[in-house]
Amino acid sequence: MPSDVRAFEAHATDADLDDLRARLAAARLPEAETVDRAGRWDQGVPLADLVDVVDYWRTGYDWRAFEARLDRIGQFRTTIDGLGIHFLHRRSTRADATPLVLTHGWPGSVAEFVDVVDELADPKDADAPAFHVVIPSLPGFGYSDRPATTGWGTEKIAAAWVELMGRLGYGEFLAHGGDWGGNITTVLGGRFPKHVLGIHTTFAQGLPGATTDGLTTAEREWAEETHHFWRHRAAYAKQQATRPQTIGYSLVDSPVGLLAWILDKFAEWSDTEDSPFETISRDRVLDDVTLYWLTRTGASAARIYYESHNSLDPELRVDVPSAITMYPRDIEKYPRPWAEQRYRQIVRWRSPEAGGHFPSLEVPEYFVKDLQEGLAAVLAARR
Repeated sequence: MPSDVRAFEAHATDADLDDLRARLAAARLPEAETVDRAGRWDQGVPLADLVDVVDYWRTGYDWRAFEARLDRIGQFRTTIDGLGIHFLHRRSTRADATPLVLTHGWPGSVAEFVDVVDELADPKDADAPAFHVVIPSLPGFGYSDRPATTGWGTEKIAAAWVELMGRLGYGEFLAHGGDWGGNITTVLGGRFPKHVLGIHTTFAQGLPGATTDGLTTAEREWAEETHHFWRHRAAYAKQQATRPQTIGYSLVDSPVGLLAWILDKFAEWSDTEDSPFETISRDRVLDDVTLYWLTRTGASAARIYYESHNSLDPELRVDVPSAITMYPRDIEKYPRPWAEQRYRQIVRWRSPEAGGHFPSLEVPEYFVKDLQEGLAAVLAARR
């Protein structure tokens, strides 16, 4: 292990966990929403659902099990540009494995990928590609440091990932991400083609001003849904892009406030009818939320919007091989003709029948197979 990379263990104090339970027990809650049951999520997280999750969080949830899970995968920290960066690192036992960096988004964390690491590193199918998996925590998220100055936007993060992978001995690597992780993966592919073998992403933003002329009916619907999302469902992003400090006080001081702010997105952005827990376990959502709580990163994580909202360079082009998957219930779905304006060597394009914004949690088996096949196509395109 390089001397500037050190092992890390997650361990919250008993006092912090006792304090969390005490705050949950003393929570002051509003009255129930005023909409009928058919539209019960229309005003946000329904009171009855929140009460159920808060009760389980206080009496049934086991944070120590998640800490142990992270430690088993392998946790490390290193300092890049003066900022401590936390990451999971699982080396494959296969001699033919390819390095792969997985980047999460908001309101996600490394918790998004803990269920898929083993199969990506050492797949049961000997014919499937294997990967040395690196999963960093974004600056201001989880066990990475919270930036004390501005500047840690997606361009700087992508450059930091190249430095991180190089320190691990990975001069060339593959990259995957969705949400902010998809944005960063796009920057990696566009800015660092000498290091990035290719990318797989669930985010494929076209260029500003793209026209709907020539699109199929389905593609036009995608464009309209994405436009509707940004016009009518993105108040959270505007808040975090303009006033992250203001919402940050609630996110760092109130576990119930933090839970509601994040659970709202797991519900609205997943491919479910009524509750995110139809496909995602309560434990995994609470792993994510508790990580934000214990590391006090509600405000610092929100600042990625302040740093990078609408910042993807219109001139950026990705010429490395790219595999793109658009899940049906994701919040941003860009038609392939739009994506092709930026990603100029799309070697595989998929639009599966199920899944939303959190595919590694919602449809993990499909996600792994899709990632394996997509990255296999990327590697084949380089031969």
